[in-house]
Amino acid sequence: MATKSTVLGYPRIGANRELKFAQEKYWRGDITVSELMDIAKEIRINNLNNYKKLNFSSVPVGDFSYYDHMLDMISLLGIIPDEYDEVKQDGSEDKYNLAKYYAFARGYQKDGLDLKTGEMIKWFDTNYHYIVPRFNKNTEFKISCDKIFDECKEAIELGLKPRAVLVAPVSFLLLSKGFNNPLSLLDKLLVAYQEIIDRLVNIGVEEIQFDEPFLAMDLTNEDKEAISKTYNTLKGAKFFLSSYFSNIDYSFVYSLNVDTIHVDITRCDSKELLSSLDNLSQDKSLSCGIVDGRNIWANDLNKSFDLLEQISSKIGKDRLIVCSSCSLIHSPVSLKGEDKIDERLLKHLAFANEKLTEITILANGLNNGKDAIANELTKSETNKKEYQTSDFINDSEVQKRCANITSKDSQRDSEFKTRREKQVKILNLKPFPTTTIGSFPQTNEVRKKRLEFKKGIINEEQYNKFLEEETISCIKKQEELDLDVLVHGEFERNDMVEYFGENLNGMAFSSNGWVQSYGSRCVKPPIIYGDISRARDITVKWSKFAQEQTHRPMKAMLTGPVTILKWSFTREDITLEASCKQIAFALRDEVVALEKAGLKIIQIDEPAIREVLPLKKAQWAKCLNWAVESFRISASGVKDETQIHTHMCYSDFNSMIKEVIAMDADVITIEASKSNMDILQVFKDNNYPNEIGLGVYDIHTPRIPKKDEMVEILNQARNYFEDWQIWVNPDCGLKTRKWPETIEALDLMVQSAKEIRKSL
Repeated sequence: MATKSTVLGYPRIGANRELKFAQEKYWRGDITVSELMDIAKEIRINNLNNYKKLNFSSVPVGDFSYYDHMLDMISLLGIIPDEYDEVKQDGSEDKYNLAKYYAFARGYQKDGLDLKTGEMIKWFDTNYHYIVPRFNKNTEFKISCDKIFDECKEAIELGLKPRAVLVAPVSFLLLSKGFNNPLSLLDKLLVAYQEIIDRLVNIGVEEIQFDEPFLAMDLTNEDKEAISKTYNTLKGAKFFLSSYFSNIDYSFVYSLNVDTIHVDITRCDSKELLSSLDNLSQDKSLSCGIVDGRNIWANDLNKSFDLLEQISSKIGKDRLIVCSSCSLIHSPVSLKGEDKIDERLLKHLAFANEKLTEITILANGLNNGKDAIANELTKSETNKKEYQTSDFINDSEVQKRCANITSKDSQRDSEFKTRREKQVKILNLKPFPTTTIGSFPQTNEVRKKRLEFKKGIINEEQYNKFLEEETISCIKKQEELDLDVLVHGEFERNDMVEYFGENLNGMAFSSNGWVQSYGSRCVKPPIIYGDISRARDITVKWSKFAQEQTHRPMKAMLTGPVTILKWSFTREDITLEASCKQIAFALRDEVVALEKAGLKIIQIDEPAIREVLPLKKAQWAKCLNWAVESFRISASGVKDETQIHTHMCYSDFNSMIKEVIAMDADVITIEASKSNMDILQVFKDNNYPNEIGLGVYDIHTPRIPKKDEMVEILNQARNYFEDWQIWVNPDCGLKTRKWPETIEALDLMVQSAKEIRKSL
């Protein structure tokens, strides 16, 4: 028997983001649910045909999603809350009840209903967001959606062997909120999973892929018992157990009653893996995730092939499967048409389609001998050596600056109490000051003008005049709303990371390198390929212009070093710490320039700081140390009078509160509306000393918040903080919203702050 090959999953957005645009048309009412489903089917069929050409032994089915794979499991198991049953369906065409599905994902505010969104948090240490399941002791599970069954039939009709992809039971429970003992629901949940397996088997599915990412976490004995029970209970098909993003407890995982075990080789110790294989029983296969699904660098085929040969010599090639490290949803679709990337860099990259080819090359070599892939191995080795020695990635000045860091580089001149006294006198703000997180709606007109400028249809003078008009209009709207601290709206910016990367040396950009962040939200991460430095002023021009238009404080907006790092595709030839500190010094230069330009408030956003943490807690301290130091390097070049803000949304502060305090930002803004204020207790328990802005309403939905809701949040916050500490703001930037809903929501937000002030 030969070595097999497969992949854990594939991008579901379409080669040209077809799903995104179809979703948004459906939400606007421009297309029917039937038309949306036709577009989705076309994407799936195209993906399946790609697999067919590569002769994969089995193919993942069910990894496609109309919004989020965790939401798919919530829908499949029938646990979208009952109140969403009242959402009007789009006729009999809506066979998967997508109206209800999307209402839970995005909120719903019409037909007399006012339904909030489901909570959304990050998927482990990635920039992907998932919808959080919520349980209680009475939760019942019942198959309520035929989507995965229909998609498996679809693959079978194409002549493929579908491997049905399910979020595994224990990970599904442990990724939930709202119930202190979710594992107590395991017995009921396993009954539902068995029914799912039985239905899949009845339509011809032979193998189930259980995605159990919690295997890469620090498991308790209770977790392990639950996982063992799961695979001793479920039966009827071959089980392909996948984990990813970190190392696993081989002894425990090898003991589980499954047929295939998937290991993320790109994030594990290869020596430890090889040593463990002596304990892998003969009845189990090993899926080797050796092609990185989370980065865009071409695989080092020689290194990978050597490791696969060592694994093969231990377990036999017939028990070995060559695979991606994780689902390729974290990777762009294809390098085809990428004419924007420098040719010197392009040949070192691989997107999802190229990764599929790398998998087949490695499998071919194992099956037909090294000579069968000699040309590919030679090319890979030549490219690797060329990159390592190339001038375009190395900058001696940057390397020297980072090699000579001192403690002064990451220290403000004075402690917070002293800084605050000076800032209060200069800013003279009202209690419970109101502000926004930075961006305002980017209308079709804004995007149109940006595109016209890029294509040369309008010149720089015309474009700048348009941006001035938009900025002035935005400032006037904020003044009319009576916001206390204003922002300029960021109309010149495309993306909060891409815009900065375009003004930094050492970063490159693709034309179509989109990946899904959540729902229809796609991002195009920059590629960090070399040493980073500030090429020019980035935000100074528009921040200074905006401050000149108003007497109110104008807040300059920057993306922080950790977020730029984590929301980019990072280098593999130097450490994340080294890259992050390079970015930090580049931003430090920008912060100092903003202060010189007259800006009194500067916000350095770090929504991704939680993502820097590895999955194993033993490795946290080191990573947090350099992440906090990097933020402080970027923020510490200014005087006491300059107020430094940071924004951190959707973070688990329980795991890193001491480090959040150590960042020493004068003001931190957080999300507080979706989490029902749950996250505030840890701030109180740790006597958070600085000021804090509460995200009093959710911007990821068109739903307009009620003033009473925001007043209640602020009143609750007063149980956790002193009045002088509290700021009032939305939970994130307003870039993706429409102007009418933005104005209405912000007006109510300002009213809520004024109502609180009356009670002081």
